[in-house]
Amino acid sequence: MHANRSAQYRLKIAQGFLGEARQNLAAQQWRACLEHCQLSAENAAKAALALLGPVPRTHDPAATLQRALDQGRFPQFERLLVEQLVALAGELGPDIHITITYGDEDEFKSPWELFDQSDAARALELATRAVQLAEQLMG
Repeated sequence: MHANRSAQYRLKIAQGFLGEARQNLAAQQWRACLEHCQLSAENAAKAALALLGPVPRTHDPAATLQRALDQGRFPQFERLLVEQLVALAGELGPDIHITITYGDEDEFKSPWELFDQSDAARALELATRAVQLAEQLMG
């Protein structure tokens, strides 16, 4: 598949948030790093969705991407890339978005109390891979 303007735009957003996540990690801003990683992976998945048509406004594009896979909307040679992207976008999906925004309301812990360097580094690895997959799909 060839990238259209919408897919290229989403990829540019994913790359931008990934750059900010790297800066956050270097500055030891763990929560901010996770937030930017989540947004990066989300937009990487939306870049793949944009190859198929309009992109829904959601923090859970992995579910929509999975449906597109189930419907056979991606060529066979791209399926493995998209399956990996679904997994990464799911891992950095809406649950992470809610936690980095609201914290743990049951335990009265703010988002800044919930994440450490290892969480941020792991999220950066996942987001980096998600962007790489989206870049490969744009081919």
